[in-house]
Amino acid sequence: MEASEKIDNLVAELGDWRGQRVAHLRRLIGEAAPELSEEWKWNTPTWSYKGNVLAVGVFKEHVKINFFKGPALDDAHGLFNAGLDAKTMRSIDIHEGDTIDEAALSELIRAAVALNGARK
Repeated sequence: MEASEKIDNLVAELGDWRGQRVAHLRRLIGEAAPELSEEWKWNTPTWSYKGNVLAVGVFKEHVKINFFKGPALDDAHGLFNAGLDAKTMRSIDIHEGDTIDEAALSELIRAAVALNGARK
């Protein structure tokens, strides 16, 4: 089964606000950085470009966006709210009812892709 089918299945199986949020994030990620490759790693939706860029994890109380090189990104809008002490990753935890600054998230996604694209 292809990664896109696995993500479709995840959204359908959740059937609640988390599935809707994953579908929404998937659309935002695709619009912000169409060069990203949609993958399925570690039993979760993952996007890559010259290496892992971000992943979206689903938990009982929240949906988590993990940026693999988060500490190297300028989070000018203060979106990161989890994993702030981690050495390699930074995350955004989204709970039911939370709003997302789509423009700021898209900017952060594009910065993460640019960072991966700059590596040698």
